[in-house]
Amino acid sequence: MSWLSNLFGGGSSAAAEAETVEHEGFKITPTPIREGSEFRICAVIEKEIAGEVKTHKLIRADTVGGLDAAQTASINKAKQLIDQIGDQLFS
Repeated sequence: MSWLSNLFGGGSSAAAEAETVEHEGFKITPTPIREGSEFRICAVIEKEIAGEVKTHKLIRADTVGGLDAAQTASINKAKQLIDQIGDQLFS
C-alpha cells in the first residue's frame, strides 16, 4: 500500500526544499514538514566557522496552511533566531 501512497504524494513527511537564502553570513534552507494538510515550520541553518561547516536544524511547533507560507515562515523564524543568538546557535 505504501507504493500507492507514494504515487499520490503521501509518502514523505518532508516538503520539497526551497532555495537557500543567506542572512548575516548564515545559509538558511527552509524544509517545512508536511503534517496532514498543514506544514510544520522547519529550516536548516548553516555557517562555515574556522573552515568547518556547522549545521543547526530549526523545528518549531507552529504549523502553517500552505507550502509557500511555511517556507516563508521558516526563513523568517531562522532569521529571527540568527539575529537573537548568532554563532551561539552552534554551541
